[in-house]
Amino acid sequence: MANDEIRFGPFRLDLRRRQLLRDDRPVRLGGRPLDVLCALASAGGDVVSKDELMTRLWAGRVVEEGNIYVNVSALRKALDDNGEGHTYIVTVPGRGSTGGCTWFAIGGLERTGSAAAHAALAASISRVAVAPRLSIVVLPFTNLNGDPAQQYFADGITEDLTTDLSRLANMFVISCNTAFTYRNKPIDTKQIGRELGVRYVLEGSVRRSGSQVRVSVQLIDAAIDAHLWAERLDRDMGDLFALQDEITSRIANELNLELIASEGARQPTEHPDALDYILRGRAARLKPVTDDTHAEAIDWYERALVVDPQSVEAQSSLASSLAGRVLDGMTDALTADVQRAEELVRSALAVSPRNPRAHFARGQLLRAQGQYEEAILEYEMVIALNRNWVIVIAALGWCKFLTGSIDEALLLHEQAIHLSPRDPGIGNWYDRIGRIHLLQSRTNEAIGWFEKARGANPAHPGIWIDLAAAYALEDKFQLAAAELAEARRLSGGDRFSSIARLKAFPGAWGGVPKIRALFETTYFTGLRKAGMPEE
Repeated sequence: MANDEIRFGPFRLDLRRRQLLRDDRPVRLGGRPLDVLCALASAGGDVVSKDELMTRLWAGRVVEEGNIYVNVSALRKALDDNGEGHTYIVTVPGRGSTGGCTWFAIGGLERTGSAAAHAALAASISRVAVAPRLSIVVLPFTNLNGDPAQQYFADGITEDLTTDLSRLANMFVISCNTAFTYRNKPIDTKQIGRELGVRYVLEGSVRRSGSQVRVSVQLIDAAIDAHLWAERLDRDMGDLFALQDEITSRIANELNLELIASEGARQPTEHPDALDYILRGRAARLKPVTDDTHAEAIDWYERALVVDPQSVEAQSSLASSLAGRVLDGMTDALTADVQRAEELVRSALAVSPRNPRAHFARGQLLRAQGQYEEAILEYEMVIALNRNWVIVIAALGWCKFLTGSIDEALLLHEQAIHLSPRDPGIGNWYDRIGRIHLLQSRTNEAIGWFEKARGANPAHPGIWIDLAAAYALEDKFQLAAAELAEARRLSGGDRFSSIARLKAFPGAWGGVPKIRALFETTYFTGLRKAGMPEE
């Protein structure tokens, strides 16, 4: 009997009867959280890995790993239902060959009649709580109007943001049902982080005044209670559903950029895993597009594949980066990049047929190969899975242009800019809008957009080339020659040496016959006038 009874703090766990007592009074605890507690307590103070718990609790069943964190969170709350702030369940990072695997342990154990009680207690005291990376809870948005009838709008934003964030790769998001239990309670972000096992807390408020609505939101690092990012959006009420959709889309996009940048900038860990390298690659891709940022991202993804050759995320990210530098005209190994991307996409989709990143990579590859209609299908599939992925919206827009849907292309690029007005890739979107105007002989409008693009990303040689063509069409030959020279200097190679060399990149300057004809009569005519030779 003695070996079936375990004490920690004011609690007594009877393993044989599966009963938890606090000061000899029963504690109400669900079956699955109780299973977690029994598994941890039976380990005698040793850590138990997430994978071990998954195997023990859901043997033979396929479940999301987030189930572990949800049940651990419920267990933590049950053990701290008097609000004293004790943390009996602790989370520790993996060690050695386990890479970033998460482990759990229970602190303060005392097994009745056990000679190892003191050793178990000592082993558990030094544990440091560490939440999974890219883990977040969206707390219920506060309705500042005080009118209960308006609460639905704040709740709708909370729910939509939770849904949008849960679609992001590698993101662990606490469910709305759990988040809403914190409504109207004092906010202690450190405690919430410990209770829910999350690194970040997102909180916000909504205030309506007449026909105006103001939404304020802030991202907090729960471990150190530090504010990382804040945004305030003022909008006219108009269509409530459209307004709510716009607000959640804006916040989800900007929050995703902030989280990726924050995680990618963290110092290297002692034992970096594939996800560490993937996040660093994504952080590199958040920088303005240049030869160097393409190379940096590709290098990080290659490292991720060395650590985990079967990683679908690493394969997909590397493939989209390889295809991306082909599309940006920033590769001196076009055929090799396309072939490697093709192999990676094939491998990723074989393992994960509905993976959004794998389908985005395939869309990029198809566009680089000049298969625009097929690429559109891939982009549309990705947007159906994640409606706020702006880089896909913009990619779809350019593909629509290359197939002749010019008005739709403009609308999609304007949508991307509206959803992510501070996006690192915005220079590319300005540039594409400029090209659309140029090909329709609206040269002055095109120059305005190109100059705006150059201001956003002055290191992108393709933007200088576009300006060279536009200036030459306006007979501003001195300016055109200067732009052409700078583009060649920035590229550091011969990719802008001739018209024929440019046409080798169909994803950037190709299209259906109608679009190719427009390129010939405007864009390439301008480059010839600027002094670019045919061969």
